[in-house]
Amino acid sequence: MHGLHLIAELHDCRCDEQLLFDAAALRELCLAVCAEPGLTPLGTLFHQFGSAARPAGATGAVVLAESHLAVHTWPETRAVTLDLYVCNFSQDNSAAARRAGQRLIEAFAPTRLVRREIERGTSAAVPATADAGPC
Repeated sequence: MHGLHLIAELHDCRCDEQLLFDAAALRELCLAVCAEPGLTPLGTLFHQFGSAARPAGATGAVVLAESHLAVHTWPETRAVTLDLYVCNFSQDNSAAARRAGQRLIEAFAPTRLVRREIERGTSAAVPATADAGPC
């Protein structure tokens, strides 16, 4: 389970509105940014909120051989959240994850960005405690 988990909140995005409103455009972007650094899409699910006459935000997920990408848009506030996790089981995919994450951020062009990187499955992780039952 060793890998890199990238999480970002993008605010006041200056991208083409289509990326915020259109699930098909969002899907195309996500597949392109995953394929470019060599991540392997296995399947997708994207959902368009609203209607054809009045589209709202979109949400989508790309299941990767290396793990997953999830993206959610809020066009009314020009905001986006990203969640990209890649496993490093057979090779270190961290650079590919960082490139894909950076390409997504560049595509949405936020004026404000909160970004986190979490290394998962490292020896520095705090050991889990035994489940003592319901809280």
